[in-house]
Amino acid sequence: MTDMRVVVVIPNWNEKEALARCLESLQSQSRKVTIVVVDNGSIDNSAGMVQQSFPDVKLIRNPKNLGFTGGVNPGLQWAIDKNYDYAALLNNDAVADERWAEYLTEFMESHPKAGIATSKICDLKKTHLDSTGEGYSVWGLSFPRGRGEPFSGKYDKDTWIFGASGGASIYRTEMLRQIGLFDDDFFAYYEDVDISFRAQLAGWKVAYVPKALVYHEIGATSAKIKGFTTYQTMKNLPQVVVKNAPGKLFWSVGLRFKLAYWSFFFSAISRGQGWPALKGLLMALVLVPKKLNQRHKIQKNRKVSVDYIESIITHDLPPNAHKLRRLRHYWFKLTGMGRR
Repeated sequence: MTDMRVVVVIPNWNEKEALARCLESLQSQSRKVTIVVVDNGSIDNSAGMVQQSFPDVKLIRNPKNLGFTGGVNPGLQWAIDKNYDYAALLNNDAVADERWAEYLTEFMESHPKAGIATSKICDLKKTHLDSTGEGYSVWGLSFPRGRGEPFSGKYDKDTWIFGASGGASIYRTEMLRQIGLFDDDFFAYYEDVDISFRAQLAGWKVAYVPKALVYHEIGATSAKIKGFTTYQTMKNLPQVVVKNAPGKLFWSVGLRFKLAYWSFFFSAISRGQGWPALKGLLMALVLVPKKLNQRHKIQKNRKVSVDYIESIITHDLPPNAHKLRRLRHYWFKLTGMGRR
């Protein structure tokens, strides 16, 4: 265990004060880690602060904001090139418990089939959960397990899950060499679901390790840009389905997903977010040929059965899909169809 080399990669964009708190939590870890900050062209002197206050931290500077994917991939590639065994990701607006890295690496060392392990993430006030891993629905929608629930012992068992939150997870570099890094076309949102899906298809498992605690300021970065979440959601959700849903699931998930996707589109219009939604839809269409090509390579190298993937996804709408649940209820009432 002590010989395992671990790097923690932090993407940053104009969050100097939060980043400092994040780095302090990593420097206090019970297990020694190498820290890499990838700065996305910040103009608040984040990079200068790192160089002055945290001289032992490796700093990689992007000339502009390349999103979450562009903010972590250079650090992950650096870890691979330097032959680290594990590369963890931590949001710049998060604070890690002092044994966070220890618990994650301990689990990975004792479970060689695990390609990714994720954390128990709660808000900074330590009152409510943010994520206990990612679920994926037969409707082609992902969801953070436990989000908004009171912080309690409900999710306190190590569990094999569908996906991991990119905000606080660890990745086996052997797996990254095999399946590749995060898909830069996502920029932000659902890129962690995509890489988890690819890992599962390639025969790796994803775990939730509740003892690995992280405290997160939810939505601190995305809230700065109007329409950002809507655009990224409309652009990225189709990519996950097109690239990854295998065999018969491509058609069954795809059909439900179309209904959900158009529901999101019209909901965005009703909220005054029509233009970001339309831009996201158009960009998703532009990316389809590229994603179909990636799909061919991913499915060609698939190591697990379609039945296995079907067994690890949720056969219902996500818990937070309230509007879709109401629409489904009305549809079932009109048609007399069964629930799924």
